[in-house]
Amino acid sequence: MSDSLTPGHAAPKFSLPRDGGGTVALADLKGKTVVLYFYPRDDTSGCTKEAIGFSGVSGAFDAAGAVVIGISADSVASHDKFKAKHDLNVILASDEDKTVVEDYGVWVEKSMYGRKYMGIERATYLIDRNGKIARVWRKVKVPGHVEEVLEAAQELT
Repeated sequence: MSDSLTPGHAAPKFSLPRDGGGTVALADLKGKTVVLYFYPRDDTSGCTKEAIGFSGVSGAFDAAGAVVIGISADSVASHDKFKAKHDLNVILASDEDKTVVEDYGVWVEKSMYGRKYMGIERATYLIDRNGKIARVWRKVKVPGHVEEVLEAAQELT
C-alpha cells in the first residue's frame, strides 16, 4: 500500500489508543494539519531525540494549526512512561497490532548486524486539513527533521 501513499492521496484512516487513555482518530482531526511520525521504539536514543524535538516546538506546530502524533507498536503503558520520563507533550498512539504501520507502509524488513527482522521504519507523513497526504519523509534521519516538518506544516496554513 505504501506505493500509493504519495502527496495528493487520501491518508489511511486510523483510530488508536493513546497515552493517558482514550483514542486518537484521523476522522476527529478533520480541518487540522496532522503530523504523523512513526518511530521504532519508546525510550531508544533516536526515538527519544525525535520525540523531544517535536515536543520542543509543539507551540509552533499549534500556531500552524497542526497536531503532532507519534506512532509506534509500544503499549499505552510504555508511552505513558516514555512521556513522563522525558516531559513530552505530543500525542503518542499505540499500534500494537501493527495495522496502521502496515497501512502506511512503514512495517518493513530491517537488518542489524546481519540479522533480518521486521520493524518500524522511521517515517513522517504530513496530512493536510482535508485528510490528503501533503508530504512524506521516509528513512528519516533525526537531525534537522523536526525543523523541516515544521516548515512544511507552516506552508500549509
